[in-house]
Amino acid sequence: MDTKPPLGTLPADDRSTPDLEVVPVRSYGRWIATVLALTALVGLVGSLARNDNVHWDVVGDHLFAPLVFDGLTTTLWLTAAAMALGLGLGTLIAVMRLSASPVLYAIATGFVWVFRGTPLLVQIIFWGYAAALYHYVKVGIPFTHVTFFQAETNSLLTPAVAALLALGLNEAAYASEIVRAGIQSVDPGQTEAAHSLGMRPALTLRRIVLPQAMRVIIPPMGNETINMLKMTALVSVISAHDLMSNIQDVYAQNYQVIPMLVVASTWYLALVTVLGVPQAWLERRYGRGSARGGHVSPFRRLFAGAGGLFPQRNVNNVANDEVKEGGR
Repeated sequence: MDTKPPLGTLPADDRSTPDLEVVPVRSYGRWIATVLALTALVGLVGSLARNDNVHWDVVGDHLFAPLVFDGLTTTLWLTAAAMALGLGLGTLIAVMRLSASPVLYAIATGFVWVFRGTPLLVQIIFWGYAAALYHYVKVGIPFTHVTFFQAETNSLLTPAVAALLALGLNEAAYASEIVRAGIQSVDPGQTEAAHSLGMRPALTLRRIVLPQAMRVIIPPMGNETINMLKMTALVSVISAHDLMSNIQDVYAQNYQVIPMLVVASTWYLALVTVLGVPQAWLERRYGRGSARGGHVSPFRRLFAGAGGLFPQRNVNNVANDEVKEGGR
């Protein structure tokens, strides 16, 4: 009688597999690249620290100067006001581009084409010298002599107002595309369901569509806010008394260009870093369930050993931890 085991089966003794020692892959290239990068970084920082041409004493004297704080105040309110104007007008432009009316669609498309197609610096200079085009600002009935309001352009378009209009209108063109993408990301069935319940289009947009579109809109708008903070430096060409304008006024008198630029860079870096904290939280908060692995902060990657230089921990585990923290 044949006592061979059935095909595909092995005796119990042969099923046991010896324990294997798992050896991590040696990433020598990563080690070499890390050492070279750290060497270059230390060399650059040390060179700047020992460079007498930086004049660190001048940097320290002007870092907390009242004129710098005045410029910071203008920079911050310009950033906030321009983003508010850009977001509000951008939402309106986005709705117009999605409208069934060809006239509204054409006007909105033309607005985006003009303000997104011309450099921001050109727009700032244009608004700063708008009085050369129109000496007076008039409000009345077109093609008649009926005027309700009239004022000199120079008295209305101060450098700060010109800067606000340039930054806000330019931002509206970009914000409209972000809002439009967010609205279009919502399932059309949501709108159809709201209409079937008797909700009007405006109410549907405000109560149904926009809240769901925030998932797509808010994270890039955080990036736009950070970008707007840096773009305010361009308004120095029309002397809007922002941070960069005041810095230029100082080094025009003491001729310490590099130290004053270090002061400006320090404050811009500090403000961007502060704005980056809520930006990272918003990315985690609105990216739950859709981000592949989630967003991992650089510090957590460093201490988790994601680069292979420290005891290994799966990067996906770190990302999952951050996604869970965002949901709490």
